Amino acid sequence: MTFVTSARCAPILEHNPRVTRVIAWDPATSLGSLARAIRSAGAQEGGGGFTHRIDLHDSLRSRALRVLVGGRWTSYPNHRFARAVLIRTKRNRYRDRRPVAERYFDAGEGLNAVPDDGSLEVFLSRAASTGAERFLIENGVGLARQLIAVAPGAAHATKRWPTHHWVALAKRLSEQGNDVVVVGGSMDRPAADAMVEAAVREAGTGTVASAAGLDLPTTAALLKRCRALVVGDTGQMHLATAVGTPVVALFGPTVEAFGFFPYHAKATVLQLDLPCRPCSAQGGPVCPLKHHRCLQDLQPAEVLAALRKLPR
Repeated sequence: MTFVTSARCAPILEHNPRVTRVIAWDPATSLGSLARAIRSAGAQEGGGGFTHRIDLHDSLRSRALRVLVGGRWTSYPNHRFARAVLIRTKRNRYRDRRPVAERYFDAGEGLNAVPDDGSLEVFLSRAASTGAERFLIENGVGLARQLIAVAPGAAHATKRWPTHHWVALAKRLSEQGNDVVVVGGSMDRPAADAMVEAAVREAGTGTVASAAGLDLPTTAALLKRCRALVVGDTGQMHLATAVGTPVVALFGPTVEAFGFFPYHAKATVLQLDLPCRPCSAQGGPVCPLKHHRCLQDLQPAEVLAALRKLPR
């Protein structure tokens, strides 16, 4: 099995025993160079190359890649029409209620593959576990007190819970005897550092630390050591479920019908029943109605209550 993904995500697959080869693509390079790498990998397989070619994006870019690589490809139903109807009219016309993780199996035509009813999985390297341990020791968190992770970042602004809510949550968690670690990508580092500074200042403790910018395997290993993660509709949520960490997920502009709720996980989803939801498929730069109530109105007290009820 050859897996093609972005260079940022490739490390999360390097120790997966089910994957033979990982092709890491830098989006700054051309699709042509990626197509050549895929064709070269196929030639190394012998016997005529790859037996199956599966596209789990079915986007304009991935369709262009399919043309450049050649061969027969299969994909999965992404229900663009039903999604557009739901966003524009708020009427749910989805007939396929499966999570996207299970819709993907439709792309495996001819493989006789079916979901195993298990959770997501990720295989951690010793280096990732060591890196997580080093972070905890250097920052003095999670050693004597329960560790809670929070992930305030998101690629799109409307998926982000307001910063003042995150600060209030971190303050309350610290006061209640927890250590707090802020996780996220390198883009989230400035916001995470500012949040840590504000939370520490208000709480008067040093038990809130930023791990934003750690690579994905180390972040996964760090999440595995946490009692729970509070997160929006982002990749960090799926990373936590893959290592078995319970999740409190905050959903605003997106809804369950799109297929990206926590999959087979110890999870609680907090969302408000508002007539304006959903407003987009992936979030956006600003709330179309300028109020962002879907996340503004979710209070830290509700999140704390959900955390207390999470299964261990």
